[in-house]
Amino acid sequence: MVIIAAVFLFGLIIGSFLNVCITRIPEGTSIVSPRSRCPQCLSPIKPYDNIPVVSWLFLRGRCRDCRAPISAMYPAIELATALVFVACYLCFGFNVPALKWTFFSCILIVLVVTDFRHRILPDVVNWFGVGVGLAFAAYVPPVYGVAPVLLRPFISLPRWTLGLLDALLGAAFCGGLLWLTAFLYKRVRHREGMGFGDVKMMFMVGTFFGLRGAFLTILLGTLLGTVVGVTTIAFLFASGWKAALAERASKMGLGGVAALRWAIASRYQLPLGSFLGVAALLVTFFSPLTLSRCSVLPFV
Repeated sequence: MVIIAAVFLFGLIIGSFLNVCITRIPEGTSIVSPRSRCPQCLSPIKPYDNIPVVSWLFLRGRCRDCRAPISAMYPAIELATALVFVACYLCFGFNVPALKWTFFSCILIVLVVTDFRHRILPDVVNWFGVGVGLAFAAYVPPVYGVAPVLLRPFISLPRWTLGLLDALLGAAFCGGLLWLTAFLYKRVRHREGMGFGDVKMMFMVGTFFGLRGAFLTILLGTLLGTVVGVTTIAFLFASGWKAALAERASKMGLGGVAALRWAIASRYQLPLGSFLGVAALLVTFFSPLTLSRCSVLPFV
C-alpha cells in the first residue's frame, strides 16, 4: 500500500506536467518556461496553489488573483495519470516493462486529449514516442513478434535486434495501413477523412506493440470510433442540431429539411486519434500481447 500510494503521488506530479504539454505544445510554446500561470490573467501560480488536484479543489476551480474559472480538465488529467501509474505498477510490477508502458501511457494521454481539444496530433509528441518505443523495443520486445517467425529459419540474429525489427514492422505496416485507408477514402469521397497525424500516431504505437498489438489497436479504435460516431450523428439529428441552417437551405431549393439535417449531422467530425489512443490504452492493460511478457532482454 505504501508503494501504491507513492506511485499514485508521483503520477499526480507527472499528470501536472502532462497538463503543461497538452496546453502549450499545440500553441508552439515552451513546456519549460514560463512557469505555470493563470490562462486568463497570466498571473504566475504560486507553488502552494500548484499542488495537483488539491489546489484546484481548495480554490474551487478558480484563479486566486482574478477569480476566473480554471478548467476541470487539469485535475482530471492529473488524477487519470495517477491511476494509470498505479495500473502500470499493478499489471507489470516495478521493472523495465512497467517503465515502458508508463511512458507509452503518458504519451497516449497527451495525444488523446490534444486531439479531442484541437483535432491535432503534434509531430513532436509522435516522433518522441517513436524514439522511446524503439529504445524500449531492444530490451522489452513486442510479445509474439513476427520477426522471429520470418527470419529465424534463414538467419540468426540477436534477440534485441529481433525486438527492433518487430517494432519497425509494426510501425511500417500499421502506419502504412492507415495511410492507405486515408488515401482511398479521399479518392472515393473526395474529401479528407483522416489526418496524417493519425498515421504518425499509429507509426508510434507500432514501435511499442509490434504488428499484432498495433493491428489490434486499429481494429478496436475504429470500432469505438464507429459506435460513438454513429451514436453522435443520430443524437445530433434527433436533437435538431443546425435545424435553422437546414431550413434556410431548403428554402433555397437545396433539398428537404430532414435530408439536409442528416447531411449536416453526418459531416460532424470526431477525432479518430482519440479513439485510437483509448484503444491503445485498453490493449496495454487488458491484452495478453502486453500482460504475458514482463521479462527484460539483455542488450547483447
